[in-house]
Amino acid sequence: MNRFWSKTVSDIKPYIPGEQPREKKYIKLNTNENPYPPSPKVLESIRNETSADVRLYPDPDAAALKGAIALFYQVDCNEVFVGNGSDEVLAFCFPAFFNPGDAVSFPDITYSFFPVYSQLFGVKYETVRLNDDFSIPFDDFPSGVRGILVPNPNAPTGLAVDTDKVEKLLKKFPDTLVIVDEAYVDFGACSSVPLINKYDNLLVVQTFSKSRCLAGLRVGFAIGNSGLIEALERVKNSFNSYTIDRIAQKAAEAAIEDKHYFYQTVKRIVNTREKTAQELERLGFTVIPSKANFLFVSHKDIAAEDLFVKLRQEGILVRHFRTSRIENWLRISIGTEDDMAVLIEKLKAMMV
Repeated sequence: MNRFWSKTVSDIKPYIPGEQPREKKYIKLNTNENPYPPSPKVLESIRNETSADVRLYPDPDAAALKGAIALFYQVDCNEVFVGNGSDEVLAFCFPAFFNPGDAVSFPDITYSFFPVYSQLFGVKYETVRLNDDFSIPFDDFPSGVRGILVPNPNAPTGLAVDTDKVEKLLKKFPDTLVIVDEAYVDFGACSSVPLINKYDNLLVVQTFSKSRCLAGLRVGFAIGNSGLIEALERVKNSFNSYTIDRIAQKAAEAAIEDKHYFYQTVKRIVNTREKTAQELERLGFTVIPSKANFLFVSHKDIAAEDLFVKLRQEGILVRHFRTSRIENWLRISIGTEDDMAVLIEKLKAMMV
């Protein structure tokens, strides 16, 4: 421990990202990246933006990008906030809406940045234990908390949430901010964005990293009423007014405007996901019904950690969490058809 560290840094347990190997080439099914390239229109916009103008600061308001997002989701521009990936957007939510000492609540098995941000910003948290089938028990969320974080679909399980349950939560706790993290929503779940017109205690967070193939450019956004968005803007402008660079803004704008490529890519991934789920079930795996770009699986005869190690030796990376209740489960990102065919063949060989 460095003697100059703050108590917060000393006590915190940072988020651990998925492995990004630098040595031999792997089939990467461990970080939920999109296996397909961005839209050709995105690549064209990047080429056009890599000019001498990069010496100039980007638009701090990202007005054109906000306009494109607003048009796609049929909301007003002042109901859209953009940030450097949805992780940053979620991070900004804590100082924007919660005071040190306030309490928030989220599922006990979920995106592991939720407890990290809580610790970082001095916010207490109460977890809600998932049901045995990994579904979220909405009736168990406590009253009196300042915020509730709902992942839809949840990670690492992939289970989706019915929007009527989100709406019930919004009605039950009108004085509690409900933040719905929809990083994977485009792969089969229903978005809560339409509810923002009815409830001022709802904020929906999404990302360009997954369904729009832009993980490397780090663009995320939030949609909510203008008061919530103003709070996020105030926090952003107290940290860094220029969070989204020029190239990322243009690329994201092109990505959301190319609807045909977006829907086509999502359909390919969903089709591969369903085919892979069937193959895994034939091999004796328990597969949680997923509405994300990954599968959460377990095998009754082979420990998840053993499979994780063997697959890595065979050149395939998947994600294993050494966490209570899910230590015998693997999260497998959906790759190309060829990627998943290799995975199935390697697993078949291990079952012999």
